[in-house]
Amino acid sequence: MSDRNDARQLVVFTLGEEEYALPISYVHEIIRYTEPRTVASADHSVRGVISLRGKILPVFDLATRLGITAGEPEERSKIVIVETGSEMAGVVVDSVEEVLTVEEQLIDDGSALGGISGAVIDGIAKIDDRLVVLLSPEAIVAIGADFSSAQAEVAAAATVRPEDVAVGADEAASDVAVAA
Repeated sequence: MSDRNDARQLVVFTLGEEEYALPISYVHEIIRYTEPRTVASADHSVRGVISLRGKILPVFDLATRLGITAGEPEERSKIVIVETGSEMAGVVVDSVEEVLTVEEQLIDDGSALGGISGAVIDGIAKIDDRLVVLLSPEAIVAIGADFSSAQAEVAAAATVRPEDVAVGADEAASDVAVAA
């Protein structure tokens, strides 16, 4: 049995056909999608701002930020409120799927991406036959960030197959549990 310190709790969500995750410790809350108030911005990923209990927060279209083709938000769409040490912002996702506890040995550091991961991708979790891309909370909510390299990282991650990611023994996959 592994020590709980050797596991990460992740909020798993979808963008298009792919699954992504953020550490639960950075997720302040998840709210139903409502159209943000439009504001002028040179950053095309800024959808606008919302008021969350009196605090004005920027809302980013995460798919646009990562260079993924995104449709318009639907009924299942959510805004994930991400809080880092210095910033808080919302990111629009297609749907929130689950909260998982993933053992560290199931997480690859991203070396399968040929060394281009880093700023936006924290790793890739191999869960049974699924690959979940772990995103850096600080990078995705950074205002004014240049996402051209992030788009290349995400494109490379989308081409990685589960068999390309070596994260430990196959039995380790059974250590994944859905958090209560």
